[in-house]
Amino acid sequence: MKGMNPKQMQKLMKQLGIKMEELKGVKEVIIRFENKEIVITNPTVTSIVAMGEKSYQIVGKEEVREVLNIPEEDIKLVMEQTGADYETAKKALEETKGDLAEAILKLQES
Repeated sequence: MKGMNPKQMQKLMKQLGIKMEELKGVKEVIIRFENKEIVITNPTVTSIVAMGEKSYQIVGKEEVREVLNIPEEDIKLVMEQTGADYETAKKALEETKGDLAEAILKLQES
């Protein structure tokens, strides 16, 4: 809240039953999706407990990178459709961000 000093803010939060704690020593946070991950290295992570619910606030200080997880069945399908070896099929899928049709077309054009 604008204009409120930190002590007043802490007192108000305590009255509202909100507890905040910075988690020390966090090296990375990984957010996993079905076919990709977002990796945040050296983040500041704060645990917040309010009304019995626990949540986390993550602030990335450094590198944020996306890692694409390619399902094995997608790699095999690209291999079958194009005759490519495993590594070539996987690389094509990574380059096309997991788009099967685009990966197959890319390899067929090569």
